Order: sequence, then C-alpha cells, then structure tokens
Amino acid sequence: MRQVLIYPGEDGFWVAECPGLPGCFSQGETKEEAMLNIREAVDLYIEVLKEDGHPVPEAPQL
Repeated sequence: MRQVLIYPGEDGFWVAECPGLPGCFSQGETKEEAMLNIREAVDLYIEVLKEDGHPVPEAPQL
C-alpha cells in the first residue's frame, strides 16, 4: 500500500497524489473517483518503470 494524498483542486475536482512516486497524480469529481483513478495511475506508473528497466521505489511501511 502506498501513501496517497487527496485534496480539493482549484477547479472543483479532487486531486490525488502519490508522493512516493514523483509526478504520479490523478483527479476525480469525487474523493472516491479520485481514489480509483490514483490506484490505476500508480499501477501504470509502476508498469512503465518495470518496462523501462527502472527500479520501483519501495512503498514505506505503515
């Protein structure tokens, strides 16, 4: 499990960010949609790292 920050954006959407994966952001009209979208973004981010032969940052232990 990775840490995710969710906060209201200036455009009325909810912004979701995964600080452990630099540049991994998403958004949604609701908090729930933002959570679903960031989960997909994290999965794709990690998939691309692996495809490109880059190490995947460890998720901090909570």
